[in-house]
Amino acid sequence: MLSKVSGGPETLELSELPDPKAGPGQVVVAVRACAINYPDVLIIEDKYQFKPPRPFAPGGEIAGTIAELGEGVTGWAVGDRVIAMIGNGGLAEKVVASAAALYRLPEGRSFAEGASLILTYGTTIHALRDRGHIAAGQTLLVLGAAGGVGLAAIELGKAFGATVVAAVSSDKKAAAAKQAGADTTLVYGRAPFDKDASKALAEQFKAAVGRNGAHIVYDPVGGDYAEPALRSIAWEGRYLVVGFPAGIPKLPLNLTLLKSCDVCGVFWGAFAARDPQANAEHIATLFELWEAGKIAPRVTETFPLEKGGDAIAKMAARGAIGKLVVEVA
Repeated sequence: MLSKVSGGPETLELSELPDPKAGPGQVVVAVRACAINYPDVLIIEDKYQFKPPRPFAPGGEIAGTIAELGEGVTGWAVGDRVIAMIGNGGLAEKVVASAAALYRLPEGRSFAEGASLILTYGTTIHALRDRGHIAAGQTLLVLGAAGGVGLAAIELGKAFGATVVAAVSSDKKAAAAKQAGADTTLVYGRAPFDKDASKALAEQFKAAVGRNGAHIVYDPVGGDYAEPALRSIAWEGRYLVVGFPAGIPKLPLNLTLLKSCDVCGVFWGAFAARDPQANAEHIATLFELWEAGKIAPRVTETFPLEKGGDAIAKMAARGAIGKLVVEVA
C-alpha cells in the first residue's frame, strides 16, 4: 500500500514490489498485522516530523514472523514471532527492520494485539512517568480517552495508582473508557468552541476532577479542548502535550503562572532514540503489566491490506475506539 504522491488515504495505491533483502544487523519480517496510528494520517500528507522519500508504505507498528536474517544478527531465528517499530513501511507483505527494534511476541498473544502495544503504551508510559511524574493518589485527566493512547493512559494511570477522569466525545466512547477502568467519564461537545462554550467546558472539567484539580492532564487531542483542560489543572500540575488531531492550540501562559504548572512536550520517538536504555526499561515494564493483565491492547476493528486506506481514513476522522489494525495474509 504505497504513497506515491502527497495526499489523503485515497491517494494510496496497492502495488507489487520486489521482496526486500536484509542488510547487516537487519531482518526481513513477514508482516501479519500493522496497527494504524495518527502519524500514519500525517505522514502521507507530508505533515509529520519525518518525511520518507516516495514511494513508501505508511505503517510504523507491526507484528509478524522473521522471514530472513541479515549478516551479524544473533538471538533471533527464521520463524520467530516478533513485534517491531519501523517508522513506516508496515502496510506491506514484507518489510526490513533493524534487529535492535524487535520485541518477542509472547505465545498466546495475537499478531493484531502485538502490533497494537508498543507505540501507544510506550508513548504513554514515557509521558506519565518521565514527563508527568505520576504517583499513587493523584488525579489524571485524559482527553480523547477512547483512542489508542487514551485507553493506554487510562490503564497505565490505574496501574500506577491514579484516579482517572476520562473525557470523550460520545456515550459509546465513554462506555469504552469505563470498561478500560476509568473512575469517572465526561462527554464533551464537538469543537470549535466560542468563548462561552470554552468556559462551560472548563467548568465541566473542573467538576469532574474535583476542587483540587488534575495533577496530570494527558492531551493527545489539542485544539479548542486544550485551554479548558489547562484551566482544570492542579497547583504545580503537569500538562502533557501528546498530539494535535483537533489542531495546534495556543495556550494563555498566564494560566501557567497562576497554577505554577508545567506544560510538558511528549516526543516518545526522540526519547527512545536518545535514551534507549530507559526506553527498554519502560517496554519491559509494559510486558510485565501485559502478562499481569493490567494492560491489554483493545483491537476494535480489522481491515484487509487492500482496505488499509479506509483504516487511515477512519483514524483521520477521529472515529476510532481503541486500535485499528490492518491484517496482512
